[in-house]
Formats: sequence, C-alpha cells, structure tokens
Amino acid sequence: MNEKLRYFVHESAYVDEPCEIGDGSKIWHFSHILGNTVVGRNVTIGQNVVIGPNVTVGDNCKIQNNVSIYKGVTLEQGVFCGPSCVFTNVLTPRAEIERKDEFGATLVRRGATIGANATVVCGNELGAWCMVAAGAVVTKDVPPYALVAGVPARRIGWVSETGEVMGEDLTCPRTGEKYELDEATGGLRKKQDS
Repeated sequence: MNEKLRYFVHESAYVDEPCEIGDGSKIWHFSHILGNTVVGRNVTIGQNVVIGPNVTVGDNCKIQNNVSIYKGVTLEQGVFCGPSCVFTNVLTPRAEIERKDEFGATLVRRGATIGANATVVCGNELGAWCMVAAGAVVTKDVPPYALVAGVPARRIGWVSETGEVMGEDLTCPRTGEKYELDEATGGLRKKQDS
C-alpha cells in the first residue's frame, strides 16, 4: 500500500488520468482503469480487469479476474462480479459500423452478485441483492433479491442479503430475517417489524 496514494496498484497495472480511486482499494496484475472512472473505497480489482472509460464502481465491490466493465455500466456499493463475467454495451455490434452513440446503460444495484462467466446484456437493471447464477445470460431486468439462472436467465428462487436461498416462507435460513413481496419492484423487500 503506497502511503501517498492510500490505495494499491500493482506495478503491471495502469491507471489513466483523470481517475478517482478510493482509499483501501487494490488493483492487481495486468489491470487497466481508463480515464474518467471512479472507483470507490475498499474495492478489490482482480487480474486482467478493464474498467472504463466513464464508469462508476461503488465502495466495497469485488471484481474478479478477467472482467471488463465498459462505458454505460454502473456498479453500486457491494457488488460482486465473478471471474470472466461479461457486460455488453451495444445490442447490435458490427466491426465496421461505429455505434458509440448507441451504448446501453446497465445499472447493478447494491449488493448484487454476478456469477462466473455470466453475461449481462446492456440496457438492463440488476436489482439490489439479486444473484445471477454462473453462466446465466441476463436479457431483461432482474428484480431485487431474485435468484436467476439459465439462458436466457429466469427467476428460479429468492435469496437473502446474506446470499442464502430462501424457501416459500421467505425467511433467511442464516439470520432469520423475513422478506415479503414488493409489488412496486416485482422483487422482495425486508419485512417491517409490526
């Protein structure tokens, strides 16, 4: 940890200017942070990761090896990106046709998990605390607390904030916290004590 920088950048990594990197963050081997990117505090960026340009990564995110996060993607706090997961930013790419004005926005809400080798097609929102299974292909919005899997990804259950799969009673088996359906989002919310 460089005392002057207050964050760690491996000697094989590149951080372009201007960028903001939060205190306690770590950027590992062969990674590249492109200009105008904001990386929050205590973020772990694995090997061979590319972020930017113009991307925001919230505090406490973990981005595993071989992930590219392109312009148009925003990660809120506490997001986990599994190894080699993929974010797209154009729906109909062609090598010989410039489409930078067509980048689709992707918002990944607080606490969401994206499994290894999953693909998130641009223009979708991943709800807070949702979990995308390894290898899934997200082609539409994912509700808060939903567990989605498959190609295309479909909801197969619900998960708690601790990542535990919940039964029909919507109770976290780890903490005992109870959840309820939230008609406004199509997902869940924590149940209010009565």
